[in-house]
Amino acid sequence: MEVVRSIARTAPGCHSGCGVLLYVKDKRLVKVEGDPHFPFNQGRLCPRCQVLPQVVYNPDRITYPMRRIRAKGEVAWKRISWEEAFEIISMKLLDIKERLGPESVIFCTGTARDLPYWIHRLAHSYGSPNTTCWGPLYGAACYRPKVVLQRMMMGERAVADCSQFFPDRYDNAEWKRPGCILVWGNNPVVSSADGLSGPWIVECLKRGSKLIVVDPRKTWLASRADVWLQIRPGTDGALALGLLNVVINEHLYNSDFVREWTHGFQEMRERVQEYPPERVEEITWIPRDQIVKAARLYAQSKPGSIQWGVALDQSKECIPTLQAVVALWSIAGNLDVPGGNVLYTGIPGTPSLGKMNKHLLEKAIPSPFPLRPRDGQHVVDQMLQGSPYPIAATWIQGTNTFVTEADPKRVYSAFKRVGFNVVVDLFMTPTAEAFADILLPAATYAERDGLTIEPPPLPYLGTINKAIEPVGESRSDMEIILEMGKRLNPQAWPWDDVRGWYDSILEPLGMSFDVLRERGWIHAPFHYRKHEKGLLRPDGKPGFNTPTGKVELYCTALEKAGLDPLPYYEEAPEGPVSTPEIAKEYPLILITGPKVFAFFHSEHRQVPFLRQINPDPVVEIHPDTARELGVRDGDWVYIENRYGRCKQRARLTPEIHKRVVSSQHGWWYPERPSEELYGAWESNIGLLIPSGWTGRSGYGYPFKNLLCRIYKAGESQGA
Repeated sequence: MEVVRSIARTAPGCHSGCGVLLYVKDKRLVKVEGDPHFPFNQGRLCPRCQVLPQVVYNPDRITYPMRRIRAKGEVAWKRISWEEAFEIISMKLLDIKERLGPESVIFCTGTARDLPYWIHRLAHSYGSPNTTCWGPLYGAACYRPKVVLQRMMMGERAVADCSQFFPDRYDNAEWKRPGCILVWGNNPVVSSADGLSGPWIVECLKRGSKLIVVDPRKTWLASRADVWLQIRPGTDGALALGLLNVVINEHLYNSDFVREWTHGFQEMRERVQEYPPERVEEITWIPRDQIVKAARLYAQSKPGSIQWGVALDQSKECIPTLQAVVALWSIAGNLDVPGGNVLYTGIPGTPSLGKMNKHLLEKAIPSPFPLRPRDGQHVVDQMLQGSPYPIAATWIQGTNTFVTEADPKRVYSAFKRVGFNVVVDLFMTPTAEAFADILLPAATYAERDGLTIEPPPLPYLGTINKAIEPVGESRSDMEIILEMGKRLNPQAWPWDDVRGWYDSILEPLGMSFDVLRERGWIHAPFHYRKHEKGLLRPDGKPGFNTPTGKVELYCTALEKAGLDPLPYYEEAPEGPVSTPEIAKEYPLILITGPKVFAFFHSEHRQVPFLRQINPDPVVEIHPDTARELGVRDGDWVYIENRYGRCKQRARLTPEIHKRVVSSQHGWWYPERPSEELYGAWESNIGLLIPSGWTGRSGYGYPFKNLLCRIYKAGESQGA
């Protein structure tokens, strides 16, 4: 066999970017293993990577361009050449640009981790400011709130330090294992989200780190925690303020850091007095003693780190919740120290998404929110209403739109009104079947070369290395974007092929694609305590890249935007406290979207081994609750609330709170008829999530704290 060393990226999608060994025999990919020499994952690999051959050679894979020859929603496709596909697309988009303006085209991507940079370049070179990360709510409730809030408070993003910034990892002399790790609203062993791999947490625990877990579910990590805080979903802001109350009132904070490097500590001290542990217990369902124990364990462990997850983004007012967590790690003295939460500044010279120029920004879909140029709900509004200008076309690459979104029928209606849609994907998805006029076949990462350009905050830059020829006529996402860009704006795309494009990206680093591939990967230069060394501010002075030069506990950027500059807690718009009358009819709190080993959002449903692991959509219910409802393990049940219902299979587990249920998301059935959009409406939990509940900042959404009831399928409603 030939063995090709590469990095797992899109497609299919993944959060991380693990080193892989691709085994090739007779020009076919036959096996995938983790690369033990790659510092990111050190040989560990999830099932989604291991089954890549079942993706590459899947009989349902799209392997040539197609054009719809009947009305949208009718199944009728004709095979066409790449030249014909590109010609149709370029004629349509150039005509729209001439008649309506380039802003009338939306460029959509999903969580495909090395697509956003390329999609943004295509959109902006065409002249459209309207690029969206489609679902959940286009990033407004998934990771982006963390990025925006951290940059306002600290000037840069931070991540838990598990030695990932050093090639020699845990043996590096500068690194120090965290005395305590607080895993908050995250299941990294399964999800490995946003540049942090779950096994790193395990390695720290092996080396003696203590563990606190905040989660309504007893995850694998929660079962091994020194303190497990089983929180009422959506009350994370109150818990964060309660922890701050204990740390400040018991003088467990780092007084030197607070005095020299924070702004607004006195105001913060006054605000947290509103959240004593007794009150926080009432709000969160967590016993007071456990709150105090967790605060002391975290603050007294030197250093301590916090690994937070998407659950903190997925409450309506997520910004003040995130603000309180940043304040917690800052006043504890755990910011940018070995084993704490370290600031990540990237590899100098590599490209990022950057900012739109003023001309483009002025044409972006407008939004009333103070922190965002546009919000996902307003994108849908504009698609439906055509005001202030019509949306005439979409470019959809690496996303499954309404299957992974809140209020999917509204999203579906919006796309159905768009006159021309291009979809780039591996398979015929509900999105492609419902909307695509032209469908283009993408290549997997085993069939292409590429670069691991962020996001998320990866500590290295490496090459994705082609191991096999693309199946059929499929092409890499980057080849498709380059060819499209050359036809829409030739001056902005001077490269003959993607290798020349990659070389130009790497030129500021003094290397070419071939040189980087020979090296394998490079780590970013990394330093601790960058604020003391003048490494964060453009003027080179010590401090943070904020208006005050300090970590802004009292956030001047929020104040300038007309928002509360201090963290606070607000009840969810619907819940047992805010809407008790509704809770009588719908008594269970619904969590949506927990990550599972088998799937990445709506991907992988047609992969045999992964469907064997997770054959059906699952809703987790406590056995005592299920007994009261007459539900047994494995029963098909309806999950229902005021907005809709869907059908999933009950899994009984004592590892969830009796008043909480947890539902998988992104479900459709590739084996179902295409005329029925592959059963996209049957088990889609998005049907229970309404529109219009974005936070006042423009960020946040209550994906994980709605109300519902459950009854066996076949019974009458309300049974």
